[in-house]
Amino acid sequence: MDLALWITAGLLAAVFLIAGANKVFIPYEKLARAPGAGWVNDFSVRFVKGLGTVEILGAIGLVLPASVGIAPVLVPLAAVGLAIIMAGAAVVSFRRGETLHALLNLIYLAMALFVAWGRFGPESFG
Repeated sequence: MDLALWITAGLLAAVFLIAGANKVFIPYEKLARAPGAGWVNDFSVRFVKGLGTVEILGAIGLVLPASVGIAPVLVPLAAVGLAIIMAGAAVVSFRRGETLHALLNLIYLAMALFVAWGRFGPESFG
């Protein structure tokens, strides 16, 4: 179970690090034209950049605290935060009629909830 949680957290961390970096470092106008990123037009530049920053911090929070042994309780908290973001992303995708993106967001949501459940419960770092 511990290995499955580490793998899932690592995969999520990679996904959110890449997604967050794209939102932070790619210019808003270019990001809005990217395939599958039409949702960007529904939000302000500040929101998109802020979301990217939170995703990067969440990615770091999924692996770094447990890796260095400092405040490992942050791992499930980061997973819960990212799950909330994915719930919101799924709602936005469904409203825009982007069913495949919504399903992908729900998969990431399930993965984040798995990490949160596992690290709060049976495989906690405490």
